[in-house]
Amino acid sequence: MSMRGVVTAEFSIVLVWFMLLCCGVLELARVLYMFNTLQAVTLRAASAAAHTDFADAAALAVLRQQALLRDGGGGLLLGAPVSAAYVRIDYLALTSNGAAMTPIAAAALPACPANNRLVCMKDPYDASCIRLVRARICDPADSGECRAVLYQPLFSFLSLPLTLPTATAIAAAETLGALPGAAPCP
Repeated sequence: MSMRGVVTAEFSIVLVWFMLLCCGVLELARVLYMFNTLQAVTLRAASAAAHTDFADAAALAVLRQQALLRDGGGGLLLGAPVSAAYVRIDYLALTSNGAAMTPIAAAALPACPANNRLVCMKDPYDASCIRLVRARICDPADSGECRAVLYQPLFSFLSLPLTLPTATAIAAAETLGALPGAAPCP
């Protein structure tokens, strides 16, 4: 009696389980990679935004790409669906006692970084004085609140009901792109 067919059948069953195990380990490693990398992306974005003119949309777009460790277009390497559109930068003011951070609406931002210096020198707790810069990873479909991004598995046959963390980093507003001796803008 030949055992060749039995060995082939057993090998195929073991191979399927082994491949599933390998895919699971790779997916778990990717989840950990995403959690760590998204925090690094927000740290890079907040740090760079503290030195970038908040009124310069092109500079902020480049900043978002560079935060994703990319020079050109494209998303986070092995991090689909995260792209530059997922990096949200907010400018924050401090309340009068300095305990609470409040986002500054785009319409209330100073006209330029030099004007921000003047506003902050007059009253550091003014509602339009940019004191902090916050970078977060948010779903771009929601422009209001910052919703978590759904995790997209590397292997389509694996279904993980997982959301990525809304990684957040806050940096002190530094120059905001103001040049030394820059005159206030109109």
